[in-house]
Amino acid sequence: MYGGSGKAEPRTRVVMVAEHANDIGGIHHVTAIAGDPQGNVDFYAGVLGLRLVKRTVNFDDAGAYHLYYGDELGRPGTILTFFAWPGAPRGRRGVGQVTATSFSVPEGALGYWAKRLEEAGVERDAPVRRLDHEALIFPDPDGLPLELVAHAGAEAREPWRKASVPEAHAIRGLYGVTLAEPGYEATAAMLTRAMGFRAAGEEGQHFRFEVGSGGAGGRLDILCVPDAAPGRVAVGTVHHVAWRVPGAAEQRAWRRRLERHGLDVTPVLDRKYFQSIYFREPGGVLFELATDPPGFTVDELPERLGMGLMLPAWLEPYRNRIEAALPALGPPVVGHA
Repeated sequence: MYGGSGKAEPRTRVVMVAEHANDIGGIHHVTAIAGDPQGNVDFYAGVLGLRLVKRTVNFDDAGAYHLYYGDELGRPGTILTFFAWPGAPRGRRGVGQVTATSFSVPEGALGYWAKRLEEAGVERDAPVRRLDHEALIFPDPDGLPLELVAHAGAEAREPWRKASVPEAHAIRGLYGVTLAEPGYEATAAMLTRAMGFRAAGEEGQHFRFEVGSGGAGGRLDILCVPDAAPGRVAVGTVHHVAWRVPGAAEQRAWRRRLERHGLDVTPVLDRKYFQSIYFREPGGVLFELATDPPGFTVDELPERLGMGLMLPAWLEPYRNRIEAALPALGPPVVGHA
């Protein structure tokens, strides 16, 4: 695809679409890696105004918090989660990674957010226009790249109304993700042939795809950066992106389909709040297919979400040991209104 100049050569556009494409309904959640857990809560719940809907531990590393943020109930499509590893090294952004996680905000909200971030001491760039949207780009305290995308229709999704952010400007769930890749065709073919995505536009080295009903929450951009170095997943980078399936039966069907397309897919894993399977796309980004049910109210009442440390049954016998090893975690320091 690429010559010695690193510029894109003419492509054969991929148009094949998987059967049962509507079974993938968009982004379920994005999971990243944080350093200081309290700083993470202060930023996402305090400055960005998301609800901390679950505090638990990494089921594969019970000595580390796993923190979930989202709307009032942590509905699929609104969720950003973090493994918190204090003292771990910073990662490096590069190819084979999700290099931008984007949230939806209403049209006209970017001025409010530019001021709010400035008052909170967050460095930010001037808003940029890409394809059909305007975005405000900034890092979180660990350097994770984030975007607030202002677009028509954002108000159709409800915000977390008890946040310090006025409802008129509040975040309305995830908008999309950007994958940095050295090329284009292999990932595009996998997305369209195996997962039911469809091409939805391009601009420069950005190539957009949509899944499900498309629009906010169903978008994935490929950024072709053939000369960039490979990324390294650690603090300040995305660990994986999860896509929605309605339930266990659809997930099993998608697992068989992905295997037929030559992908190495894990067995179904119980994440308590959803069931998961994992695989890597051709560029190396870790993907997950996660079920919508049972959700975060399976072990907490809606009004108490995120207040206590919740553990799966198999870790409950070790609760005292786990709690003693975890750093204290208080309520967020609320950002400027």
